[in-house]
Amino acid sequence: MTLLCPRDLSPIVELNVGGEMYTTTLSTLKKHPGSKLAEMFTGQPKLRRDSEGRFFIDRPGTYFKYILEYLRSNQVPTQCIQDVYKEALFYDIEPLIKQLEDSPQIFGELVARKQFLARVPNYSENIELMIRIARAEAVASRCSGVIVCVVRTEEDAARCQDALNSLDTDKKSVVKFGPWKAAPSISDLLDCIQMDVEAKGYKISFQPHVAEKGFRFKSHDFFYKFLFTWW
Repeated sequence: MTLLCPRDLSPIVELNVGGEMYTTTLSTLKKHPGSKLAEMFTGQPKLRRDSEGRFFIDRPGTYFKYILEYLRSNQVPTQCIQDVYKEALFYDIEPLIKQLEDSPQIFGELVARKQFLARVPNYSENIELMIRIARAEAVASRCSGVIVCVVRTEEDAARCQDALNSLDTDKKSVVKFGPWKAAPSISDLLDCIQMDVEAKGYKISFQPHVAEKGFRFKSHDFFYKFLFTWW
């Protein structure tokens, strides 16, 4: 790695960000002194150079143009908001982070959806459990199904347990979500489950699970079948 003294660093800087090439000024990169990006070019540069002598940053280059545009003109991006937000967090550009968090996309995710899911016990663990069950049942199959029990209140949880005792399936393979204390409904939680499983690259759909005749409860009050399609 070649290091230069601060006085040798040109005011014009060439960058290679994940394979995307950019040219800007040192003052632009150091516009926000407390940021990680500014620190990269403060004192001795803390970056490697590529074969052409450009400073190399091992991050997605596609979104760096939005970071650079903000540094140049204070223009907050309106595209690729989620991805630009991740990069703003990495470079620790606090003013951009705050402005992006005020956008509908980030505000809705951080303040509304994430705060709701934080009140659903073991939500992330249950998503992973669903995926493990679906993968285990995928051998020589086009689709595999996972039964999910969703309960919003403690009373429903007790009723669900009674229902589960007479459900025509292996009880160990049923993934239980809830109860929770928040405004969103069961339908909202089902949408969140589908959204987060699909975000991991899976093709998934769901419908109420219809139990056998003589079942003591209406099974669609609690039970849903999520179908993973593999090919």
